[in-house]
Amino acid sequence: MLQMKTNSGRRTGRMGARQIYEALRDQIMALVYGTDGLLPSSRALAGELGVARSTVTVAYEQLAAEGFIETRHGARPRVARAVVARGRTRATSRTSARKARLSAFGERLRHGPPRWTEPPRGLIANFRYGELAPSDFPVLAWKKAVTAAMARKPERLAYDDPCGSLRLRTALQAYLWRSRSIRCDTDQIVVVNGSQQGLDICARLLLDAGDRFLMEDPGYQMARHSFAATGAETVPIPVDAEGLRTERLDGIEARLAYVTPSHQYPLGGVMPIGRRHQLLAWARQADAYVIEDDYDSEYRYDTKPIPPLHALEASDNVIYLGTVSKTLSPTLRIGYLVVPTELRSLFAAAKQIMDRHTPLIEQDALASMLESGAYDSHIRRARRRNAERQQALLEALRRRFGDRVRIEGTAAGLHIVAWFDDLPQKREDALIEAARARGVGIHPVSALFVGPRRTRKTVGLVMGYSALDVTQIERGCRLLAQAVAELD
Repeated sequence: MLQMKTNSGRRTGRMGARQIYEALRDQIMALVYGTDGLLPSSRALAGELGVARSTVTVAYEQLAAEGFIETRHGARPRVARAVVARGRTRATSRTSARKARLSAFGERLRHGPPRWTEPPRGLIANFRYGELAPSDFPVLAWKKAVTAAMARKPERLAYDDPCGSLRLRTALQAYLWRSRSIRCDTDQIVVVNGSQQGLDICARLLLDAGDRFLMEDPGYQMARHSFAATGAETVPIPVDAEGLRTERLDGIEARLAYVTPSHQYPLGGVMPIGRRHQLLAWARQADAYVIEDDYDSEYRYDTKPIPPLHALEASDNVIYLGTVSKTLSPTLRIGYLVVPTELRSLFAAAKQIMDRHTPLIEQDALASMLESGAYDSHIRRARRRNAERQQALLEALRRRFGDRVRIEGTAAGLHIVAWFDDLPQKREDALIEAARARGVGIHPVSALFVGPRRTRKTVGLVMGYSALDVTQIERGCRLLAQAVAELD
């Protein structure tokens, strides 16, 4: 609502045409309305300000006369394009000599922040991991569940349990038992806004500046960013075809370890039972917590499921992290933690401070899908579709590259890793550009190692396929082959 102040700082009562004109002019120049932004109608603004419509009309006429707005009979006034362009130029030309005073946490983010970049548009095939095909989303089942959730009259409109609704936690408890052999109480489950918030809570509660944490190398960089933002030190542990090399843990002291044992990200190894017990033994000896990120365990193709760390004996120091980002959609921002009983109240307090709780309608809808079996049915369909996509990708790579490509991580998940052992790593940037010029997005493994550009001596690509159809996959591999040939 427009408000003006006198020189003494006190608000005036009823606004005159001049005051309305000045307030609107300042807002237009500050880009409040944006390009071709619609201003309120004279009738609506007069009612909002409690003035005569003629007063607003006079202000609008002055703005139009000076070229700030464009008016047309029967339509709401629009901000003039030229004015917006000048405002943008002025805004971008302004610089501030003052350096922001930040906390230690803020300074660490300033010097090493994760950077989100919008995926390029217009690509023929983008082998980016983490995206899902919109056609896979269970629209009818989700719409039915959301409609039922919205129709259910709440007993009260109030903040809820920060750990999540009891209905969803009960449904998740049953799901984890039947699908992952995890036994837990509902009180151990904490519903979070995606796995990233789960990692952030773990970082805040378990790490201090100067502490050490173990990371798979290469590994999930957003987890590393979350832990490092506390001021803790990264201890990279190499991985191989069977995941984290647990023999490297002897003598290492750390407060926590982050692992993806069911499908190591990004190399795709499945940690065997022996290494799992070694990892848990190290955690007990070091009095450390293990964060088990089970980010895509629903997708298994040629491997039998191995019990998660949390399902093994003596797992009191394991924090299990799950999400629906790889099953339903990353846009829903729903994840969950299974925490040791002694930490439940602390996680609840941290969640409450952060955002009170995860939105309840989405929680209720997910609970409905879990209870009805619709969620399990959807996963079975999505698993079949992604198995077909993976097979199409493997066949296309072998057909286009033959022995030039070595593939890892096919047992599970929504991505594979393709190694081009005859292509030196120094040609990586050139390959990315050559592929992009042909409309193909590719993403190197090197970005996922700890430290700048650290990787093997040859080019490796993380190739996600869950957002592509078979035709896009085949065409994308053909164009990628052309890009590789250009570098030979």
